[in-house]
Amino acid sequence: MTDLRTLDLKALNSATKYPQIDTYHEIDRGRLLEKTVAFSGEVYLTEKVDGTNARIIVAPNGDYVLGNREHLLHARGDFIANPAEGIVDALRGLAGRITAPEAGLRVYYLEVYGMHSGGKITRASAEYTGSQAVGYRLFDAVSIAPDVLTRPVEAISAWRKNGGQRFHTEQELSAAAEQNAVALTPRLGSLPSSELPTGLKEMQDFLAERLPATRAALDDGGTGRPEGIVLRTADRSVIAKARFEDYARTFKSRTKR
Repeated sequence: MTDLRTLDLKALNSATKYPQIDTYHEIDRGRLLEKTVAFSGEVYLTEKVDGTNARIIVAPNGDYVLGNREHLLHARGDFIANPAEGIVDALRGLAGRITAPEAGLRVYYLEVYGMHSGGKITRASAEYTGSQAVGYRLFDAVSIAPDVLTRPVEAISAWRKNGGQRFHTEQELSAAAEQNAVALTPRLGSLPSSELPTGLKEMQDFLAERLPATRAALDDGGTGRPEGIVLRTADRSVIAKARFEDYARTFKSRTKR
């Protein structure tokens, strides 16, 4: 059984960080190129919510640690919680009841977004709320075997960067969301990989057609502009993101030449 109190925090932090996701079209110095990430089979589309990346790390005994993309912020029973980005306030209740694994660790990844008492969570907060509303959406989960946490931090980092984390499939993620009564990032359907646009303009049009406005609004006061779409296979072996601003910036730079 994994006891969070006995773990090396540097090892825990490294093993549970969320990996960088490639853009669907390769990007170089802010401009998209023609080369795309190669998909096969069915491709699932979800809205990419513009919030702050948060994680709930849960041990078999129900103890948990909360973190953002880079740092651990709070553990169950801590008297003082790091208030960074409003993550602890937003997720502490969920973390206290979320399903624990039978062995090893389970990490739930969520976007926390909106406006908290300290201000905007991200610069896009006004897209989702016109008041001081905060929300979260589950977008991924991973299971980590106990032996991983006994390795040197450098080995853990290499393991993670080389795809060692075992992410939940789309079906497993949906089941976890239902079991824990937590909303997923909005699902936009699926399509065969052969029907994915490959051209830059075609993908820009595809985004506008599939997601004309956010489906993750917290109230009626937000401006509603979405960030983009995440594309993934059912087993999550291939995943990429397509953001509106990347395509707009690329075409804008071309007109200036």
